Amino acid sequence: MSKLFEYSGSEDFCPGSSMYTNPKDSSLFLSLPHHVDLYFPPRKRSRITAPFVFGSKANDSIDILPDECLFEIFRRLPGGKERSVCASVSKKWLMLLSTISCHELKSEDEAASKEAEDIEIESDGYLSRRLEGKNATDLRLAAAAVGTASRGGLGKLVIRGNNQISKVTDLGLKAIARGCQSLRALSLWNLSSIGDEGLCEIAKVSHQLEKLDLCKCPAISDKAVIEIARNCPKLTDITIESCARIGNESMRAIGQYCPKLKSIAIKDCSLVGDQGIASLLSLNTCALNKVKLQALNISDVSLAVIGHYGKAVTDLALTDLKNLSEKGFWVMGNGHGLQKLKSFTISSCNGVTDMGLESVGKGTPNLKHFCLRKCSFLSDNGLVAFTKAARSLECLQLEECHRITQFGFFGVLLNCSTNLKALSLISCLGIKDISSELPIQASSGSLRSLTVRNCHGFGNRNLALLGKLCPRLQNVDFSGLVGIDGCGFLPWLQNCQSGLVKINVSGCVNLTDKVVSSIIKHHGWTLEMLNLNGCRKITDAILTSIANNCLLLSDLDVSKCSITDSGIAALARSTQLNLQIFSVSSCSFVSDKSLADLIKLGDTLMGLNIQHCNAISSSTVDLLVGQLWRCDVLS
Repeated sequence: MSKLFEYSGSEDFCPGSSMYTNPKDSSLFLSLPHHVDLYFPPRKRSRITAPFVFGSKANDSIDILPDECLFEIFRRLPGGKERSVCASVSKKWLMLLSTISCHELKSEDEAASKEAEDIEIESDGYLSRRLEGKNATDLRLAAAAVGTASRGGLGKLVIRGNNQISKVTDLGLKAIARGCQSLRALSLWNLSSIGDEGLCEIAKVSHQLEKLDLCKCPAISDKAVIEIARNCPKLTDITIESCARIGNESMRAIGQYCPKLKSIAIKDCSLVGDQGIASLLSLNTCALNKVKLQALNISDVSLAVIGHYGKAVTDLALTDLKNLSEKGFWVMGNGHGLQKLKSFTISSCNGVTDMGLESVGKGTPNLKHFCLRKCSFLSDNGLVAFTKAARSLECLQLEECHRITQFGFFGVLLNCSTNLKALSLISCLGIKDISSELPIQASSGSLRSLTVRNCHGFGNRNLALLGKLCPRLQNVDFSGLVGIDGCGFLPWLQNCQSGLVKINVSGCVNLTDKVVSSIIKHHGWTLEMLNLNGCRKITDAILTSIANNCLLLSDLDVSKCSITDSGIAALARSTQLNLQIFSVSSCSFVSDKSLADLIKLGDTLMGLNIQHCNAISSSTVDLLVGQLWRCDVLS
C-alpha cells in the first residue's frame, strides 16, 4: 500500500502554466468536504465521481482526495496485483478503479491479480465469469473488471439476474467495457435495469465479440443491437428472447453488418415481423446456417424468404408461429433454396398440412433429421407422401400429432428409404391396434432405433407386425404402452435378428417374468440398458437371470417392481456383472439387509437410486453414502 504515497511532488501535474487563471472563479472548485479548501485546474482528464453514494462520514484520510488525484495515483501503480489490493480497500476505490480503461494505465501489468471472485478459464484460454441471482450486482462486475484487467480482461461473461429485483445496471456494463475489451461472449438474462447505454459501451470497445445472448431485457432496444452489429463484425451466434423493444431494424442491421453470422435464434419479440426476417435472410445468404424462430408475428412471407434465400441454412426450427398457413410451407418447399437443409423442426404450427409437408419433402433433398410436434392438421396421407419424397431422411420424430394413426405409422415403415435409421412416435393418441393381421411379408428393414412412447392405443397386433417389418432393431423404447403383454411381445422378440442393446419398457404394467426372461435369454449377451420401472409383476427371478446372463449390462432400473433383498443379493454374488447405474426406487421390500450387497455392487456403481425405499433406514443411507464415496446416491 506504501506505493500509493511514493509521489514526491517533483512531477508537475500542470506543467507550463498557472494552476488557475482566476482564483475567484467558482467553476474551478471541486466538490469536496466542507473543511478542505482546494481547487484543481480544468485541464486534467475529467473524471466522473465513482457511481455509487455510500453513507460513510468523511474523515482525515486519503479518501478526501478528489477522484482526479486518486486516478493519477492508481494509473501509476506498476501492476494488476497492486490495483486489485487497492480495490479491496473500499467500495469507492473499487468503483473508481473500474472506470480506468486498459489504455489509460501508465505501465504494463507485471503480475496476475488474484481474484476474490470465481474466475474460470475456458478451454480456449480466455477467462470466464458467471453471476447469478443476488450475486449479480454492479459491484461484482466492477471487481471482475478490475481483477482480470491485468490478464486481458474477461473473454466470457454470463449474468443471470433476478426476476423481481435487478441489481445490475448500465454502470456495471460500463465497468466491463473499460476493463474487458477482449470480450468474446456476452449473455444477459432477466436484467430489467440494463438499457441501451451499457450495451452501447460494450459495442464501442468489444470488437472481438462473437456470441451475444439477450433474454428478458425489456429496456434494451434496436439502438443497442444496431451498435453491436455495426461494431462487432466477428459475431457468429446471436440469441434474442423476450426483448419487447427489439424489432425489424435490429434484424436488418444484423444481416447487413455481421457477415460471419452462423446462428440466430429469435423468440417472443413482438416487434420482429416479416420485414425483419426478410432483411436478415436476404442480406446474409452465405454464412447463416442455423435459424430458430419462435412465437413471432410472421406470416407466409417469411417462409417464402427462407425458401428462397436460405441457401446456406442447414438447421431450421419453426415453433409456435400461429400465422403460418399451408400456402407458406408449399412456397417454401418450392423455393429450391433449402438444398443444404439437414435438420428441420416444426412445432405448434397449424399451417402444416399434407400438401405443404409433401412440398417440404421434395424441396429438401438432403434432409436427414425431421421433427414434427403438435401439428394437428397433418394426416396419414401427408406423412407417407413426405416419407416418399424425403429419400435422405435418417431420423423421423412425431410428437402429439393426433391425426396420425397406425396406418400412417406402418405406411412410413413400408415406404421409407433404407437411410431411415430412427423413428419416434410420442403421445400420438390417434394410434390404435390394427383390427386384423395384415398380409405383410418379412422385411430386411434398415431401422435400428424405435420409440413408441405413451401411445396408449398401441397394442399386441401392432407389436407383432412390427417384428416382421423391423427385424434389425437394436434400441427400443416402448415406455407407457399399457396395452401390450406377452401375446405381442414374444412374437416381436422372435423376429428380432440383431442383438438388442437398449430396452425401455417402463410403465408396461402387464409384462411378466416370462417376457423379460425371454428378452434376457435371447439378447442378454448384447444388452447394455434395461428399464423395467413400474413393471409391478417383475420379481427377484429376473435379477437372478440378469446376474447370470447380462455381462455387458451397465444401466438397470427396477424401480416400483416386486424386488426384495434376495434379488439384490443375487446381483451382488455375480463376479462378472459391471453395473454403473442401478435404481431400486420405491421398492418397499428392499431393506437394511441389503446394505452389504449394495456396498459390494458399489465397486462399479456411479449412480444408485434408493429413493422412497421405506424399509431402508436413514442410518443405513448414511453408511451407504460414506462407503460409496465414488457413487452418487439418491435417497
